[in-house]
This record gives sequence, C-alpha cells and structure tokens, in this order.
Amino acid sequence: MLQQINKKIIFYIFLLIILGTFNNKNLANFELPKINMVNIKGIELNENEFLEITNFIKLKNLLSIEKSQLKEILNANDLIEKYEVLKKYPSSIEIKIEKTNFLASTNINGKNYVVGSNGKFINTKNYSKNLPFVFGSFKTEKFLEFKDIIFQTKFKYNKIKNFYYFPSGRWDIEMNSGVLIKLPNKGIKESLNISIDLLDNIEFSNIKILDMRQKNQIVIND
Repeated sequence: MLQQINKKIIFYIFLLIILGTFNNKNLANFELPKINMVNIKGIELNENEFLEITNFIKLKNLLSIEKSQLKEILNANDLIEKYEVLKKYPSSIEIKIEKTNFLASTNINGKNYVVGSNGKFINTKNYSKNLPFVFGSFKTEKFLEFKDIIFQTKFKYNKIKNFYYFPSGRWDIEMNSGVLIKLPNKGIKESLNISIDLLDNIEFSNIKILDMRQKNQIVIND
C-alpha cells in the first residue's frame, strides 16, 4: 500500500513538472498518456472477454478509469473468483485473477451447469466429470453453506457421488460406495461426524441407508 502511494506521489510530481513546461496555448492540447499495456494473469480469457477488458482500459489513462465499470466487466465473467487491479504508472495496468473452484455439477431446465465457489451457476463443458451431482432446485448460497459445514467435519468431500436437495431445505448425501445418508434440518455437523464413525466401523460395513432425520434416533438399513 505504501509503495503504491509513493508511486502516485512520484507520478504527480512528474506530471506537475511536465505541466510546468507548457504555456497556456499548448496546455489546452495536452493529454495524459493513454494506457498502452494490459497484463492479465491467472486465467485464460476467450477472445471477446479479453478484447472487452483491454479495449475499455486502453481508451483511458490511469487517472480516468472508472472502477465501477471495470468491476462490472470482471464480475460478468462467471469463472472469476477474485481479482486485483494494479495500476503501473505511467501507462500500464495489471489484473491478477483467481479462478473459481468447481464444486459440483447440476442440471437446470435441461442444461448442465457447474456450481462455482463464487456462488454462480457456470455454463461450461470444461470440468471434471468426477464432480458430485446435485439433484433438486436449490440456490447456490444454500449449497455453499452446506459445503462449508461438510468441510468442518471428518467427512471427505471426494467420497461424495450425489447430493439431493429437498424443498424443506434438507439434504441427503449418496456416497461413492452407494450408501445413502439422510440428514436432518438441524445438527448437520454432528450428524455427519456420527455417520462417518458408523461407516468406519466394521460392524456396519453392510449399511445401505443411514437415516438420521429424527432427533436422537438413527435408523440403519442394510
């Protein structure tokens, strides 16, 4: 942050020196240098996306870029999780982009989507077919909340084959092994930890359905 402030101070001093060498007639025709270099790191954009960003930026100078407009362009890309824009005086800019993580796949109105960690449904064919599939009509916020709970437990996310979401807000999980875990609306974290302890117990190796929907009650079907 201090380094960026120092660069700005140097640039302003440089600008004042330049302006000080102009007379009133020439000053009217003076323009700040346009941005001539845009460096984008961290993600491969398609040609249209790249041109939209670079064309917008190159029409500006570093003092006149509208942050809101640039944010609007970057936020429109569903593959972007985070970004940082660095101005490099006098005429270049660098954009560091962090790509979103693909967490699951789903189908909406006959079209396949990926659920991103940025909370967006992403229409892309470039994802691993090993992602768990989510059945049901759900909002990404609900899925991300559920995912966060899973990551707070001993449960291994890569062991999950399918998620099932119900209108009541309840989730079921189907494991790669074929075991179906029916979870309650409340106490999900505790239920997940208990389910892992049971599934790791050799005495329950034949479990097919683990029903934990009722408080203080576990129903096992094998």
